[in-house]
Amino acid sequence: MRALISLVAVLLLVAVAYGMAEANMRFLLGVVIPYAAVAVFIFGMIARVLKWGSSPVPFRIPTTCGQQKSLPWIKQSKLESPSGTMGVLGRMALEVFFFRSLFRNLKMQRYEGNQLAYGEAKWLWLAGLAFHWTFLVILLRHLRFFTLAVPVPVQMLEGLDSFLQIGAPILYITDVIFLAAVTGLFIRRVMLPQVRYISLMADYFPLFLILGIGVTGVMMRYLTKTDILSVKILTMSLVRFSPDASVLGQIGVLFYIHLFLISVLFLYFPFSKLVHMAGVFMSPTRNLAANNRWKRHINPWNYPVHVHTYEEYENDFRAKMKEAGLPVEKE
Repeated sequence: MRALISLVAVLLLVAVAYGMAEANMRFLLGVVIPYAAVAVFIFGMIARVLKWGSSPVPFRIPTTCGQQKSLPWIKQSKLESPSGTMGVLGRMALEVFFFRSLFRNLKMQRYEGNQLAYGEAKWLWLAGLAFHWTFLVILLRHLRFFTLAVPVPVQMLEGLDSFLQIGAPILYITDVIFLAAVTGLFIRRVMLPQVRYISLMADYFPLFLILGIGVTGVMMRYLTKTDILSVKILTMSLVRFSPDASVLGQIGVLFYIHLFLISVLFLYFPFSKLVHMAGVFMSPTRNLAANNRWKRHINPWNYPVHVHTYEEYENDFRAKMKEAGLPVEKE
């Protein structure tokens, strides 16, 4: 039901965009809403990061998956339990670029009664890695619409992405992998009972929204004709903060649906779980060194507190303790 409601919500967004485009509200779709979405995204992300940055972290609470720095003859796991800045940087790099913690994900199942068995579950790591990396490549490819001359790195990236030279227009490998990865992540949520049980609309909605963005983008490139020159004129005018409304009528409706879904994603991003894109860098379980065993950390926010010592307690209740037969240190 949660998945169905999320799907219906995305389809309603598509219908709204289609209706607005057909009702000649293209300036709102192509100029006003994208500007508002980008503004909300930027200020929303800044607000979230500032809130996380202002949260006190008085103690070292890194997640450790290996031997901490200890005695000289005990081998330390420098990436799993880093004791210094370089180790933390290495661990963060592996986490951000290769999802190392997800790579260690295990599958648990029961067999022969109540016996538990643990096995590899690398397919989730592979799907997540494929989804994020292809998403990044697609975003970088779209830089051609926001620069007058296509940057050389973008041209090289496009060449690598289409080196198979399939079809006309040429098929991008990342388009296929991206749609397959998003579909796989959705199937995992609905097919695994334990994952389906904990899944919320906040998990399904972004999947359908991103899938809608991918499908409309693929349709524009491979199935329908889109005036790419007019699209670039529009995007360049938006970047210069001088919107060119003369080209709005020359662009097909499918583009406005695609752009509207992207704008909704930007609006939704700072208030959703997708904000983990910035949160991973602010997590004390990842960005702190595991040096608790050899360095004492004192909470700088502590203030003097009067403690009722045992000596004071015994002075207050010595007579009653003796009557009750309890031992006392002083007679």
